[in-house]
Amino acid sequence: MRVLVALGGNAMTAADGSVGPGDQIRAAETAMSAVADLVAEGVDVVITHGNGPQVGNLLVKNELSAAVVPPVPLDWCGAQTQGTLGFVLMNALEAALAQRGIRRPTAAVVTRTRVDIDDPGFRKPTKPIGRFLPEDEAQVLMEHGQHFENRGEKGWRRVVASPEPQEILDAGAVTTLADMGYLVVANGGGGIPVVRSDDGRLHGVEAVIDKDLGAALLARSVDADRLVIATDVDHAIVGYGSDAAEPVGEIGVEKLRSYAAEGNFASGSMGPKVDAICRYVEQTGNVGVITSLGNIVAGSRGESGTVVVPS
Repeated sequence: MRVLVALGGNAMTAADGSVGPGDQIRAAETAMSAVADLVAEGVDVVITHGNGPQVGNLLVKNELSAAVVPPVPLDWCGAQTQGTLGFVLMNALEAALAQRGIRRPTAAVVTRTRVDIDDPGFRKPTKPIGRFLPEDEAQVLMEHGQHFENRGEKGWRRVVASPEPQEILDAGAVTTLADMGYLVVANGGGGIPVVRSDDGRLHGVEAVIDKDLGAALLARSVDADRLVIATDVDHAIVGYGSDAAEPVGEIGVEKLRSYAAEGNFASGSMGPKVDAICRYVEQTGNVGVITSLGNIVAGSRGESGTVVVPS
């Protein structure tokens, strides 16, 4: 069985959100210990991951140096974080496997995701990224072509497009490596956003792809038998924050869609995960799971977490 494990951004930071190099390495070691347990079960694994905190660090460096050197564009930020996190995850995974007496080759693929230049998100960017800045600092970045909005007392905040992912351009490389026995890290941060021009050339764009939607598309593209979205809770919750709150166990995709339509899942946290897992199940007929990192082995078996089945 091939399982696509999607790690949230919290899997690459300390519990308090710290993102120093040591914090990220230790977090990766924890995450890859869980993945190694899954590999020990005889499962072929492809890994994808969030990169929000890491890109955030690069954006701060952009802000601090914008008056001296041109800012690094978002597609470059995505490529840089894919390379760095792939390196860190491979090291951690190989060490965890060695502790279990397992030898498997690993690889990280810098992965491009094609989006549509006519996506509505490019006409009206709405995805906030980075820090709030005073107007004079934001003005320096706007002179470099970045789009900021005035958010009142908090200051100015950059907003970018978050287009729908259309195609994982490097899925063939990921699939070939996985078929050869490699444990592959790919498509971090939803993929590096690119568009194809009329002459066939690819160009990076200033955008952020939702990492969960990117994971669902990657899972389909590499013929994963199961998508497991690993987060910081064991289940999706219906009625979160109320006296009637209850975890969602095994559920049909149509019923989960109805819960989402009722507003049960926040747009900035569980909502995208539910949407992504539903898309995967609807488009493949396979099972999708949302669960905590520590439960991914049981989740891959359908024994733990929110287990979404075809209706």
